[in-house]
Amino acid sequence: MKHAETVTFGGSSLDRAGELRGDKETVAAAKADDAARAILFWRGKVLIDPARPASLVRLPLDHPALDDASGTPILLGREDGAARFAYDLSQWMPDDVDPRQLGQFLDPSEQRHPMLPQDYVFVELRRCMTWLDPRDAELAATGKAILAWHEIHGFCARCGFETVINDAGWQRNCPACRASHFPRTDPVVIMLITHGNSVLMGRSPGWPAGMYSLLAGFVEPGETLEAAVRREVFEESGVRVGEVSYLASQPWPFPASLMFGCAGVATSKEITIDPKEIEDAVWMTREEMLDVFAGQHSTILPARKGAIAHFLLENWLADTLD
Repeated sequence: MKHAETVTFGGSSLDRAGELRGDKETVAAAKADDAARAILFWRGKVLIDPARPASLVRLPLDHPALDDASGTPILLGREDGAARFAYDLSQWMPDDVDPRQLGQFLDPSEQRHPMLPQDYVFVELRRCMTWLDPRDAELAATGKAILAWHEIHGFCARCGFETVINDAGWQRNCPACRASHFPRTDPVVIMLITHGNSVLMGRSPGWPAGMYSLLAGFVEPGETLEAAVRREVFEESGVRVGEVSYLASQPWPFPASLMFGCAGVATSKEITIDPKEIEDAVWMTREEMLDVFAGQHSTILPARKGAIAHFLLENWLADTLD
């Protein structure tokens, strides 16, 4: 396995059991197996045991907490030959929930289900993604992303009729026009743009104070990754990019992107930002970035741990990009 695959949400080699999804009898048998386990989600949050090391909670499928689940369980894959299913408890409402905290960029609140040990908590995945081992992180990311897809794809995009879930949660079919719909993943390029000893950093409006990251943007229809890198960097910062190469990828379930980490060599250095795209952009030397990662920079914070931007910058500083 390449070092690039050790990025958060990658590298666990989960057996996704894709060959089982279309066989309803086999899926039913997998659910009936005593070794099958449920992974629980509540409004995009995942149920974990935060004890160090933190771990994803796996419950037997006859656990009473699953009585609060709604919708069809999603087959995520197999571990040691036994199936793992995602269950959505979003219709359950905790007594002490503060709606003002839900949906924040980094929601710090935790929710506890009365039928579960009090140590078990629903936690925002952005907050806990670096606590989990690669397998737990991949299962959590997969479940969060596909449940988010189901939440907003209940009706056919072709005719508007209500769709039904098929293939163990990996397909929605329209009974009216017979259209089939599959989980969506949005390609995004995120760019390590360098000019000599410096790297290009930017920040979006609304980010926490001091937070900077690599520039990023969605790939458009009919566009290569290389073209998307050059277009996005120029649109956001006015910097021209020449040579582009691929570095690493990361599933990013917020809500459902695949981040393509790319390196690009700038052919110009003058920055002219588009305020509709970003709030600021700066060139930072390796020495300045080392201070950022050490927490010693006066104004700039490092990219969030767990995000591919942090991974790329950390390996750029260590000269370990492959």
